Amino acid sequence: MSEAIPAESDQEAPKTGFWKRLHLVEDAIAGSALAFMVVLPLVEVIARTGLFVGIHGAIPIVQHLTLWVGFLGAAMAAREDRLLSLATGNFVPEQYRGPIKVFTGGVGAAICLALAWASWVLVDIEREGGAELALGIKTWVGQLVLPIGFALLAIRLVWRCSPRWGPRAVGAIGLLVGIAISYWPEWFEGRSAWPGLLVLLLATVLGGPIFVIIGGAALILFLVDAVPAAAIPVETYRLSVSPTLAAIPLFTFTGFLLAEGDSSKRLLDLFRALFGWIPGGTAVVCALVCAFFTVFTGGSGVTILALGGLLFQALLADRYREEFSLGLLTASGSLGLLLPPALPLILYGVVAEIPIEDLFVGGILPGLLLVGLIAAWGLREGIVAKAERRPFVTSAVWTSLWKAKWELLLPVIVLYAIFSGLATVVESSAVAALYAFVVQVAIHKDVSITKDLLRVIRQCVVLVGGVLIILGVAMGLTSWMVDAQIAQALLDLVQENIESKLLFLLCLNLFLLLVGCLMDIFSATVVVVPLIVPLGMAFDIHPVHLGIIFIANLELGYLTPPVGLNLFLASYRFERPLLQVYRAAVPMLVILAIGVLLITYLPWLTLGILEWLGRT
Repeated sequence: MSEAIPAESDQEAPKTGFWKRLHLVEDAIAGSALAFMVVLPLVEVIARTGLFVGIHGAIPIVQHLTLWVGFLGAAMAAREDRLLSLATGNFVPEQYRGPIKVFTGGVGAAICLALAWASWVLVDIEREGGAELALGIKTWVGQLVLPIGFALLAIRLVWRCSPRWGPRAVGAIGLLVGIAISYWPEWFEGRSAWPGLLVLLLATVLGGPIFVIIGGAALILFLVDAVPAAAIPVETYRLSVSPTLAAIPLFTFTGFLLAEGDSSKRLLDLFRALFGWIPGGTAVVCALVCAFFTVFTGGSGVTILALGGLLFQALLADRYREEFSLGLLTASGSLGLLLPPALPLILYGVVAEIPIEDLFVGGILPGLLLVGLIAAWGLREGIVAKAERRPFVTSAVWTSLWKAKWELLLPVIVLYAIFSGLATVVESSAVAALYAFVVQVAIHKDVSITKDLLRVIRQCVVLVGGVLIILGVAMGLTSWMVDAQIAQALLDLVQENIESKLLFLLCLNLFLLLVGCLMDIFSATVVVVPLIVPLGMAFDIHPVHLGIIFIANLELGYLTPPVGLNLFLASYRFERPLLQVYRAAVPMLVILAIGVLLITYLPWLTLGILEWLGRT
């Protein structure tokens, strides 16, 4: 599973005036791009009311701004050593981490520089074509961030590999390798791809950025087949300009705004007032609060990192056992991924090309089931541990409800905008971002425009960049798999060996669980979904049901030892040994696994509401 733990490396970025100005320019451009991504869809929504004419080309502009936010965000993530990587790197002994960082940095730099050159080829071709994006802006200008972003990534992977110039010089060999790949791609033609793939795999297992193995594998496989490397940025560009991808950074921004300040405390107080009187009330409340926030943060780790301290202390204060509290919050950090408008549902709809609204509806009952199972275990713990209960006081309920009314209205507004047809998914995500901004800045004043807002935007862009760079290069690998007919070969293999639909579903669960503990949910969606969709069709599994099964298993993967993401996040946030976190998470893993099996083998949980609404 990819790692969102703050980087261990504490070396500082260069302090020269040039680098400071470059960082400021990056932050300003990325932040401005995100701001325009919020404003332009809102203008389109208002324009449809007839108040004024919309902006010509607003949609393609927003799509290309997504590309800029993604690649500048990735460059900023590299600057802060926060690119997503496998958590397996944490098992490397301390004395070996220096040389390994040089090795992984050099491998990453080689791939990034080769992709930068391939991206420049794409931009140059588009520049000669002279196509226009909108408002006189040429299409190649929107694409220009691809070579810029990859080049910055290459340089920063070398810079961050060591605080000393000697090791950096060794890491810079990767830049020379990248140049060689770019100038002599014919060297790969007809050769075996395995040596290069094994080097990439080793670098990734040792803690290198996860996008490197995906993008590097695509690069090597294309070159071996004598296909120009520009095929990768072409696919990256195709994903970035999809109609709904922009919703991911906008909903993520919403989640970051909510996580900043006292929104979690207001929701905690409300749910405590409502459910604190039942056995295990505080545990139930923690599951609900985590699920609410994860809907908007997409299981990125923000929930555990931002809310963990508050909720952990609340549980301990009410006399819950430490091990139970640790396990509950570790599991709850990914609750909510099936509830609308969770980001994995949006991305799955984009990749599988099925209506996102149907996934939103299909995920409601399965999502509530998983939340309910964790809450039920919390109720049991409350009885066993004789945890403190709070009397039900009507006045306290109304007081806390009034304080939390703005947070509670957010999902209602978003879902109403989508299902009423007033706004598209992207426009609804812009509405959510504006709403969260107004609530946190103007109403609650939890976020200061001068002190907090730029920091929140930067954190959001860095996280989004770390995700979108993976999605972009994963599209290149997916394209190669399509050309190589991997999906058809997998389909033939499965049909030859598995006839029972029930057995296939069990095998699918085991496979997806393995994927979920090794890959982040976003890259897994882009790489794996095109492979399993034909299998689902062959075994007559409804496309929406298959999507919910996929996301439920990936959600479970966050908890799966030894490298589930939530395990490492909890170890970092609560300052507990990793083995202690493993033990604490096992009961939650078993409970959620039961829930995943119920979701898999009871399709009416997913399709019942859709059938009632006549959407199947």
